[in-house]
Amino acid sequence: MQPFTIQIIPFKKVDKQKWNEVIAKHNGLIYSTYTYLNTICNNCYALIVNNYEAVMALPVKKKWGIQYIYTPPFTQQLGIIGNINNELCLQVIQYIKKHFKYGDVFLNHQNNFIEHEANVTLRNNYVIDLSKGYNNVKNKYHASVAQSLQKAKKLGCTYVLLESIEETISLYKQYNKKNLAHLTNNDYEKFTQLIKTFTARLNVFARQVITENKELLSSVILLKDKNRFYNILNYTSPKGREVNANYFLYNCLFEELQNEGIPIFDFEGSNIEGVKKFYEKFGAINQPYYHWHFNNLLHLLRLFKQ
Repeated sequence: MQPFTIQIIPFKKVDKQKWNEVIAKHNGLIYSTYTYLNTICNNCYALIVNNYEAVMALPVKKKWGIQYIYTPPFTQQLGIIGNINNELCLQVIQYIKKHFKYGDVFLNHQNNFIEHEANVTLRNNYVIDLSKGYNNVKNKYHASVAQSLQKAKKLGCTYVLLESIEETISLYKQYNKKNLAHLTNNDYEKFTQLIKTFTARLNVFARQVITENKELLSSVILLKDKNRFYNILNYTSPKGREVNANYFLYNCLFEELQNEGIPIFDFEGSNIEGVKKFYEKFGAINQPYYHWHFNNLLHLLRLFKQ
């Protein structure tokens, strides 16, 4: 077999067109597109095989003078994308370990070769097939969903366009300030810029559920590409949770999205039991991805991430 040429370069030196072409050709997820990475990452490297035959984003941070690979906020899955096989992927993994001594990385659902590495765990990611229409989706709902929808309808919930995306991001940030304490103001600023950038490119789909008095109950911001909708951010107010507004929101979403011609709705997780059950009630199927952790630091630096 012809030997592989592997290189790691600063992301700013990437050939943007070639990078995006390999992502699109091999059905890579939106997180690995040039614009997404260039917006959300403070510092990133690009691993390139041959002449963009395969690529992998390597976001990095530095601590105590040591660069390490991490997964940026609002970026569920990265990993190797392109014309790949197990032999190539194993070489890529060894190449990464030579250049970085520490990594905490989420690889996409297609990267099953990583199962053979140590310290790899599966992460849940639930998806719904939209290609057969809304009735097919609805027929797979758990029986309890119907009761939740009836409750929301009786209380006058209305499904409309989400106009104030920044307000929803702000509410999400405030609600999750304890559970997502690791997210910084800079992380949210970058995410807001990402949404603005993708809005300009017509890659954002945002909806909300409100009361008769226009009080926000639940809202969602989706990103989209040719293959899937990404449930990138969802907020439900305390009152919205009382009236099951989130059930109403997603049911209306699935009915509307059947006309968009995009086959997959991606819930983006979750390993949290309550969230997982919520997704499963809509008949969502688990399409797991991979969490890979490696630590080849010297013994005295094993506390590096503690």
